[in-house]
Amino acid sequence: MAEDRIRRRITVHGQVQGVFFRDSLRRRAQSHHVAGWARNRSDGAVEAVFEGQPEDVEQLVRFAQSGPRQAEVQSVDISDEAPEGLSGFEIR
Repeated sequence: MAEDRIRRRITVHGQVQGVFFRDSLRRRAQSHHVAGWARNRSDGAVEAVFEGQPEDVEQLVRFAQSGPRQAEVQSVDISDEAPEGLSGFEIR
């Protein structure tokens, strides 16, 4: 099944820091068995990487397009990358 894994890198722009965005991503990633990480960027965006089964990764990407209730997402950049075999999800 490892060959079915995909990897997406996202950058979420808007009011996305200080609203539990990264922790919301972490909790959803863990419940969907998606590996990766999320971090705040100095420009105010949140960057994250998701690795897992396509349908699970896409659920996280869709969530990031609106974020938690307090967030105001303006745009999301999404790119495909080759999976690295990550395990677990961390906040950086």
